[in-house]
Amino acid sequence: QVQLVESGGGLVQAGGSLRRACAAAGLICSGNTRGGYRQAPGKPREWVATISSDYSTNYADSVQGRFTIARDNAKNTVYLQMNSPKLEDTAVYYCNYHSKILGMDFWGKGTLVPVSS
Repeated sequence: QVQLVESGGGLVQAGGSLRRACAAAGLICSGNTRGGYRQAPGKPREWVATISSDYSTNYADSVQGRFTIARDNAKNTVYLQMNSPKLEDTAVYYCNYHSKILGMDFWGKGTLVPVSS
């Protein structure tokens, strides 16, 4: 099993910045993909960004150019830098760990990030 502990959530002002971290512990394997997802009130969970084991990144169109995902393998931690957040970025943000070897996904508990005007 893999446990994910999220930190860095909280209220952020539109146009400001916020950095979230997601630390993984447990059965850490190489070749894992880390990602960020979010769920806005009344909407389904959606994918935000992904960073692979080779450090390649992908972003949803809605956050491209504003959010940056990065990883520190020595700390088993992934960071989501949220720059210039908009009101519509308000959501519960979840981190994801996909283990290619185990063929399983693990999730953090989620952190509410309200964006204020």
